[in-house]
Amino acid sequence: MTAALKSKRMLLILTLGVFSIINTEMGVVGILPMLAEHYQVSITEAGLFVSLFALAVAISGPVMPLLFSGVNRKKLMVIVLGMFFVGNIVQAFTDSFQVALVARVVPAIFHPVYVSLALSLAAQTVEPKDVPRAVSRVMMGVSGGMVLGVPVVSFIASTVSLFAGMMVFVAVSGAVLLATCLFVPSIEVTERLTYGEQVGVLKRPTVWPSIVAVFFLNGAVFGVYSFFAEYLNVVTGIEPQMVSAILLAYGLANMVGNVIGGRALSESPVRTAVLFPILLMGVYACLFFTGNLSVLTAVVTLVWGVLAGAGSNVNQHLITSAAKEAPDFANGLFLATTNLGTTVGTSLCGALIAGMGTGSIVLGGMAFVASGFAAVLVRQWAFGRANAQVKNSKRPVAATAGMDMKAGEAK
Repeated sequence: MTAALKSKRMLLILTLGVFSIINTEMGVVGILPMLAEHYQVSITEAGLFVSLFALAVAISGPVMPLLFSGVNRKKLMVIVLGMFFVGNIVQAFTDSFQVALVARVVPAIFHPVYVSLALSLAAQTVEPKDVPRAVSRVMMGVSGGMVLGVPVVSFIASTVSLFAGMMVFVAVSGAVLLATCLFVPSIEVTERLTYGEQVGVLKRPTVWPSIVAVFFLNGAVFGVYSFFAEYLNVVTGIEPQMVSAILLAYGLANMVGNVIGGRALSESPVRTAVLFPILLMGVYACLFFTGNLSVLTAVVTLVWGVLAGAGSNVNQHLITSAAKEAPDFANGLFLATTNLGTTVGTSLCGALIAGMGTGSIVLGGMAFVASGFAAVLVRQWAFGRANAQVKNSKRPVAATAGMDMKAGEAK
């Protein structure tokens, strides 16, 4: 097998691995009402399946990739995928709400190790200008987790049984684990930055507004999406089977958005980053005013899916372009920030449901979008100021490595 084919196979397995993990993380979104009934808890408590998973990733994101940065890549992949496989088996068979939560949270702690590794390896396979496109392919694993995870699990659970739906997680994680054992070669770490060198990127003034922007933008998407099945049922009045179809369409649109987002970031990263929250605000405004109209809501959901797919690439770019010398740590920050945003966004929207009704989740999304947009503008101002300081002091570009000095960032 040629080197090019081996590279493509590796990229495919990485994408499937990310898919299996996101399938576990977000696949429960479409069956939250069923889980609430099964465990005899409220829909808000059932939302802990999403928010606690995300919180575990948010806490471990900056730490775990650092701790395991010197370990053989294949060994890490097998360990993490194995933990998800076992955790999914436990969730499928337990009748205890608390046990199910533990079985989700423990593997979630190792979630950043695998996904950060996948994103870093994908970026290393191409030229710098093509990194967004390569990363977008792995990001398709995220969208794929929604395409198959959310709607397929929802459909199987509603037409067969909740147990059958949960077994989908077991089958997917087991298949990817087997493929990794059979086809991924041993990958030793040849170059490793010290912990201090990696953590040192946090001193850059462009990193923190990037983190804040990603926190709010991801919270804006998943805070609403976590309860969107309930929204479609209660506000729009759509039957459960049709909800599954709409969620499937959303996931397919996500995959289209991944491709569009990767290309747009390669051509004009600044314009893409600024335009994303503006368009997302428009989508939420449409949902707020016309959420009771089923056909229009379905159309808006498709547009939202495309934006959310592109937004995943935008969020990853916002952080990693500000700390590109430490890719594993930067991707860990990205994962921590996105999942912290998911945790807070889901909690906020859950509180809005309890206090104001299901339709109010869109208001929570709009508030997060506005905050994210402000942070993006601050980020671009910080980049511009850093670039101006470099020109005025006539320092070499290398002195500001990680500040994304390529021409595309000036667009």
